[in-house]
Amino acid sequence: MSSGLSKVHVEHVNRVLRTAEHAPTLPVPNVILDSWRRSAQHYKLDPGGLHGPRVLEAHQLNEHRERVEDFLQLAANEISRLHSRVRDADYCVMLTDTLGCTVDYRIESNLRSEYRRAGMDVGTCWSEDEEGTTAVCAVLIDKLPVTVHKQDHFRAAFIGNTCSAAPIFSPNGDLLAVLDVSSVRAPDDRRSQHLIRQMVIQSASDLENAYFMYSTQDLWVLRAHPLPGYVDSQPLCLFAWDRDGRIAALNPAARRLLIQRCGKVPAHIDEAFASVQLPAASDDNIHFLPSMGLHVRLKAPRRPVAVSVASDLSSALDPKVAQALELAVRVKDRGLPVLLHGETGAGKEHFAMQLHRASKRRDKAFVAINCAAIPENLIESELFGYAAGAFTGASSKGMRGLLVQADGGTLFLDEIGDMPLPLQTRLLRVLSEGEVAPLGGARPQAIDIEIICASHRDIATLVETGDFREDLFFRLSGARFDIPPLRERKDKLALITKLLDEECERSGERLELSEAALELLLNYSWPGNMRQLHHVLRYACAVCKSHVICVEDLPSSLSVAAPAKGAQTASGSPERQALIDTLVRNRWKPLLAAQELGISRATLYRKVNMHGIKMPGKGSYD
Repeated sequence: MSSGLSKVHVEHVNRVLRTAEHAPTLPVPNVILDSWRRSAQHYKLDPGGLHGPRVLEAHQLNEHRERVEDFLQLAANEISRLHSRVRDADYCVMLTDTLGCTVDYRIESNLRSEYRRAGMDVGTCWSEDEEGTTAVCAVLIDKLPVTVHKQDHFRAAFIGNTCSAAPIFSPNGDLLAVLDVSSVRAPDDRRSQHLIRQMVIQSASDLENAYFMYSTQDLWVLRAHPLPGYVDSQPLCLFAWDRDGRIAALNPAARRLLIQRCGKVPAHIDEAFASVQLPAASDDNIHFLPSMGLHVRLKAPRRPVAVSVASDLSSALDPKVAQALELAVRVKDRGLPVLLHGETGAGKEHFAMQLHRASKRRDKAFVAINCAAIPENLIESELFGYAAGAFTGASSKGMRGLLVQADGGTLFLDEIGDMPLPLQTRLLRVLSEGEVAPLGGARPQAIDIEIICASHRDIATLVETGDFREDLFFRLSGARFDIPPLRERKDKLALITKLLDEECERSGERLELSEAALELLLNYSWPGNMRQLHHVLRYACAVCKSHVICVEDLPSSLSVAAPAKGAQTASGSPERQALIDTLVRNRWKPLLAAQELGISRATLYRKVNMHGIKMPGKGSYD
């Protein structure tokens, strides 16, 4: 953009801000004007600035993506579907997290360079205090759909863009993500964006509903719509409650309906549907509720799984990890905090999630925060929340902190060793007193949470250097468990198989590894641990041109790297040895060995026959 156009935009913004209070009509909507005022007066941004948004480094982007990984996998198909509807008009689709960082992105390959120059790419950051008025920023603050069209942007760098964005809310009502459709080639007439905006709103609603159903599989769920044909495909209202009738989740429309009917969000489903006859528990047909004008269908919880750590959770785990998990469940259910130690990417959060699911609090919330991935000035508001108007730029409705969101459940604090000392003091007070007060709020709220912490750093050493409070360390370390790095795990074959199956399910493809590729993966030292393995398999699935992943489909860095310490040579066939080791551990019982490896019994027989392994008393399988 030329400096001349930038100067014209600066004059336009200053003129509007100067005359807004006295002008009979405004050239921009009120939501845009309010953002301009914050950008100029509070953040002191230059409307003539031509630099693009801040872009995360690769490791930072991975941290942001991992925080919403379940949602990203669920959202991928809908993002692609939305892009297929707008691609012919040269629009891109972006998904950002609640910090405004773009964690998923769709654009035609021939447009990628042009859009990147305009600031639209994966890893870009859209916070109002840095970028001024944009669609993503407006949604993050106002929690409402918005179109920010060309000169609506505060900074001149973005006035060639037009962006429509909508919020995506989690089942508990908190903002989960922002969906955005943008173009650098849109017509000048704002009315041209009406259809695009409606498409974004609909896709955001579909994503909300999909994530709602995914997150409430163990709850009773009532789907509702005024028209019976939409009850299953596009329900307007979604209600979820536990086996005791306590309301656990509502989508935005259901929340608004209950507030309208009851004046508040009731705690129990009987109160929410007083004088309304809901379908019987055994009846999953569509029913009509005349007093509410809704057709509904009731979905029962999936059959509860008996939790047996020894069999259900640890059957496919490395023996050391399985033993640690079994002990950790016992410790956690006695109310003791758990401290996990292990290298970056070793799977500490996955272990913590398994621990939560096996504990007595498995029906309650599991809330995770990476203390190293969030800027220091935002960690406090993320953890404790804030009251309305607590600080400049704060939401007018305030925000519930993660401590409150985890009430009744489990809070996982990853990389606790990177938490600033002042926050350590506040966290200690919360754990000691059992209540939390949001920033700017005078009235504390009682909470009941269990804590799981993790760090790749030795917290005891940090205590000795004065970088971690000793009293907090003793408060958090009821029991310590070490998570082994991937190179030391005995279940690499099962992990590779499981992650490849998950990636194939996500992409809708059916791929398998060649012997040489599997051998390379089993021999590799994995300095990046589980995270690196996940990325390698995702890369291989993306570039593979057939149904078999070969060595050529793996990142080149793997083929030139030294093998893992103690790994067998290629001629030793590590898969064959892994099969034999597993069969020996399970006393040559095929079913148990297959369960430990995370494969079917038929696949086990095929591999046994392929490697010429003779089962005791049986020979090989043809």
